[in-house]
Amino acid sequence: MLAFLPALTLATFWLGGETALLAVALGLPVLIAAAGGFSKRGSSVPRDAVTGMMLRDGFEHETARLYHDCAEAGLRSAVFVLELDEYKELTDRHGQEAGDRIMQHCGAQIVSALRQNDTIARISDNRFAICLAPTLQLDLELCIQLAGRMQAAAEEPLALDGTTVYMTASIGFCQRSRAPGSSSAEWISAAVSALSEAHGNGPGGIRAYSSDMPARGSSRASLREEAAAALETGQIQAWFQPQICTDTGRVSGFEALARWLHPVQGLIPPSTFLPALEEAGLMDRLSQVMLYNALVAIKAWDEAGVTVPCVGVNFATQELRNPGLAGRVKWELERFGLPADRLCVEILETVMTDQPDDVVTRNILALSELGCPIDLDDFGTGHASISAVRRFNISRIKIDRTFVMKADQDPEQQKLISAILTMAERLDLDTLAEGVETAGEHALLAQLGCGHVQGFGIGRPMPFDQTLDWITAHEAKLQDAPVIGRQTP
Repeated sequence: MLAFLPALTLATFWLGGETALLAVALGLPVLIAAAGGFSKRGSSVPRDAVTGMMLRDGFEHETARLYHDCAEAGLRSAVFVLELDEYKELTDRHGQEAGDRIMQHCGAQIVSALRQNDTIARISDNRFAICLAPTLQLDLELCIQLAGRMQAAAEEPLALDGTTVYMTASIGFCQRSRAPGSSSAEWISAAVSALSEAHGNGPGGIRAYSSDMPARGSSRASLREEAAAALETGQIQAWFQPQICTDTGRVSGFEALARWLHPVQGLIPPSTFLPALEEAGLMDRLSQVMLYNALVAIKAWDEAGVTVPCVGVNFATQELRNPGLAGRVKWELERFGLPADRLCVEILETVMTDQPDDVVTRNILALSELGCPIDLDDFGTGHASISAVRRFNISRIKIDRTFVMKADQDPEQQKLISAILTMAERLDLDTLAEGVETAGEHALLAQLGCGHVQGFGIGRPMPFDQTLDWITAHEAKLQDAPVIGRQTP
C-alpha cells in the first residue's frame, strides 16, 4: 500500500485538485488506523531493555500455551530456571553497567545453546527462564545434558574492564510429565523449587524437580520461627572446613561454618536460614553457638593428639556491635583453658568500609589485643584502604574466591593475585586463598607465595566427627607428596 501511495496522491490531485488531495491526506490515515495498520505486530510482549528478551509476564503466557499444546498432542517439554550465582557481589564490585553487560553476555550465550523455537525470558535481575518447544522425545538424561550445555554457555568468561570475569550458574528444571498440579504456573514453580535445591549444593548446581522434594513455599515468619527453634535445639551447628599451609602441606586450621541439618528436609543451605536468623535478631545468639562449638572442637582435637593450630569463627556486623563481645570471648577462652591465638576472628572487608562504628572498631581492636588473630575475609570485594588494614591490626587477608577461580588458566587472574600477595608481603601480612577447587589452582597459589589455601579442592565443610578421619587420611597422603617450589616475585 505504501508503494502505491505516491501514485494515488498524484492521481487524486490530477483528477480532483487541491480539495480532493486534502481530503485524501486527512482521511487515509484514519482509514489505515481503523484497519489496524498502525498496530505494532510482534511488539505486544514487553521486552527487557538490557537483553531484549521477553519478561516474566510474556514467559508465563507462552508457557501456558505450550503446557496445553503438550497435553493435547501428547508431546514433551521442560521448564528450566537458570540463575547466575553471586550476581549482586559482581555488580557491587564492578557497577550496574558491568552487571548489565554480564547479563547481555550470558543471555546471548544461553540463546546460542538453544533451538530457534525454544522460549527464553529474563524473569529477574540474575535469572533466566527457558521453556523447550514441544518434542516427541525428552527424557531426564537429555534434560540434564541440556542443563549442562546451558550452564557451560552461561559460565563462558567475559572480558570486562581489563580483567576477566568468571561466573557460575545454578539450574533447576521440571519436565512437563512430572509437573505438579494442573497449571503452567505450578510447572514454573516446580522448576524454581528445583533451583532452590540446586543452591543448597553449592554454586553451579543442577537439580531436577521430583515429587518428594521438600516444599520451599513456607512463609518467612514460619522460617524464622523454625530457624530460631533449630538454633536452640542444636540442629544448627558448626561444620569445619580445613585450611592447608602451602609450605608444609599440613593442616594450618579450620574455619567454623554454620550448617542446619533438618531432621526431615536434610541439609538446609546457609543462604536460606542465615537471613531468617538475621531478621529475627538472632545473629548474636548464633555467634555464641559457633564460638562454643569451635572451642569444644579445639579441646577435642587436643585430647585426640591432633595438631590444629587455630579455628576461624566469623563475626558479622551485628555481633561486632555488641559492647560485651570481647569480654564474652575472653571468658569463654578462660573457661576452656585455651590461649587466645587458637581462636581466629574473621571479619568481612565490608565491615571496615561500610561500618565506621566506634563499638565495632573497639571490639576488633580489643579482640586483637586479647591475642586473637584477625582475618580479613573476602579481601578484594569491599575496597578496604591500606590504612584501615593497619588500623584494625589485621593478621591475615583471605583472598576472595573470585580472584582464585581458574587462576591457573588465566594470566590476568595471576597478575591480580600476585599484586595482592606483594602488598601483603610489604605489610607483613599472612595470606589465605578461598575457593580453591583444583590441583592447578592449589599449585599456582603455592608457587606465587600464598601462605594457606581453603576450598572444595582441599576439603568440604564437614561435621566434627568426620574431621579426625579426614586429618588422618590427609596426613597419610603427605608421606609421598612432592615439594612445590615458589616463584621469585
